[in-house]
Amino acid sequence: MHITRYTDYSLRVLLFLALEKDRLSTIQEISDSYNISSNHLMKVVHALNKKGYIETVRGKNGGMRLRLTPEEIRIGVLVREMEPDMSLVECFSPDNKCIITPVCGLKSVLGEALKNFLATLDKYTLEDMLPQEYKPQLARLLKITEVS
Repeated sequence: MHITRYTDYSLRVLLFLALEKDRLSTIQEISDSYNISSNHLMKVVHALNKKGYIETVRGKNGGMRLRLTPEEIRIGVLVREMEPDMSLVECFSPDNKCIITPVCGLKSVLGEALKNFLATLDKYTLEDMLPQEYKPQLARLLKITEVS
């Protein structure tokens, strides 16, 4: 299984915002904390806002924060919404041209693996990714000064 960088960054943004609680955070702060491109993050933030995970406030003192609580954000749902294509192999896609698809056992095995992968992710929320005992260390690594 593979999760794209886009989904990875989406999860990272949400983790950062969950640690910040209600304080508005900027793309630049998140970019600096993770040492990743702010250009990539702009696209991710736009999608997270559009999908209702975060809210953005424009202006000089603007920024973003979670729209949902960490308990409401299911990792499996987020991955499904952010991944552009969950086709592990060609035969999963609508434009499949593989000639052995009708008699290939691989498709069902990989389909089962994908189903189990997503079922595992469905068990967890963003809150589960932030165990209380690790929040101070995570905040330090991300250069966040106050964590509740």
